Amino acid sequence: MALIPSPAWLNTGDNAWQLTSATLVGLMSMPGLVVLYGGIVKKKWAINSAFMALYAFAAVLIVWMLWAYNMSFGKPWLNIGSLGAFLGHPGQITSAWNEEKQAIIPSAAAGMPPLGYGMATLVYFQFVFAAITPIILCGSVLGRMNFKAWMIFVPLWTTFIYSVGAYSLWGGGWLGQMGVVDYSGGYVIHLASAVSGFTAAAIIGPRLARDRESFHPNSLLITLVGAGILWLGWSGFNGGDPYFANADAGAAVLNTHTAAATALLTWIVLDVFAFGLPSVLGAVNGMIAGLVAITPAAGYVNGTGAIILGLAAGSLPWLTWNKVGKMGFMRKVDDTLGVIHTHGVAAIVGGLGTGILADPKMIEYLATGKDTAVNVTGWFYGNFHQFVLQLIGAGFIIAVNIVGTVILLNLIRLVVPLRMDEEMLKMGDEAAHGEEAYAIFADGQRGVPVMGD
Repeated sequence: MALIPSPAWLNTGDNAWQLTSATLVGLMSMPGLVVLYGGIVKKKWAINSAFMALYAFAAVLIVWMLWAYNMSFGKPWLNIGSLGAFLGHPGQITSAWNEEKQAIIPSAAAGMPPLGYGMATLVYFQFVFAAITPIILCGSVLGRMNFKAWMIFVPLWTTFIYSVGAYSLWGGGWLGQMGVVDYSGGYVIHLASAVSGFTAAAIIGPRLARDRESFHPNSLLITLVGAGILWLGWSGFNGGDPYFANADAGAAVLNTHTAAATALLTWIVLDVFAFGLPSVLGAVNGMIAGLVAITPAAGYVNGTGAIILGLAAGSLPWLTWNKVGKMGFMRKVDDTLGVIHTHGVAAIVGGLGTGILADPKMIEYLATGKDTAVNVTGWFYGNFHQFVLQLIGAGFIIAVNIVGTVILLNLIRLVVPLRMDEEMLKMGDEAAHGEEAYAIFADGQRGVPVMGD
């Protein structure tokens, strides 16, 4: 049997690394956040919380294939005056690997050549980033959002909000052209999901008072399994974003784990000083905050920068969680898992930190690994303008997500209630889905079985 040779442009190493990275990121959602959410909530919400993540992963893929990929990475469609486009033209991508075999992605870097793999690989890689974003967002509204409203919200949010941030920064849009950088989604993913989640939590309202007062995890061990998958999966999250297997990918992976470990340890130390005891949940929160903070900076900062970001990510979100979050309006908004702290504050730490700590000797090679590269120089190295640009990027993402989420939820509430009814809120999974996470009593048994039964 004759073998069909690979085309000359295909780099099998790059292709394998992108597919591996994408799958690692996919595992962060499925099963990573599915089991983390299922374990970190109280027992009666385990199924609903895990199911919201499962549904979002599937729904985003179909939306991505049919129109949202091109809205995020396609040809420019809507423009902001002379600044440039902030959204791509919608259209299906399902036949792109037949019509345009070699992957091409717009970039603020002039003359970026095609990538060393096919469009299917690129579309899959970008899908897992799009999918994890609403899954992170749902952490803010667990324990009360109507599942039917969630089913409508996810496709609409991906279409009209996620795609704007993705195109503006990554798809050749106006923020990228201006010089704002986001290595792997600190703004596009984490800041967006945190701001939209916090806005949604304010609109939908809080959990039942008794749930909010007592919301102990039903299984810390399951929570830690999810957290571990999340941490290791981040190797693909940041390691895949040079778009090929180069030295910058290795640096980004090492920076990622360095920042996560630093933030985790910082959070634990602060817990001990403040409360006398180290907390597993605190360690998980610190880990997540460190991973988020390094995400916009992973390939732009050196190892010292990664440690500094880890220290900031372990302390500033800890402060907002334990102090600022208990004041005034912040206290009134019931952000179930504190996403605004671990993802929102941490993303701003990382995004602005990139504007300060980006080392011009850290080069993000593009496509060829030799000829085309982007140097980013931070304020510490003499370029204050990069910090200003990062502020502009954060402000735009925050504004788009607040306004967009308010509009979408108010439209959805015309069709279905945003909030579960009181009976569902009291009963949880059994009322919402007719299922329970832990069927201790099976086949109608309601008593404790005794020997001989």
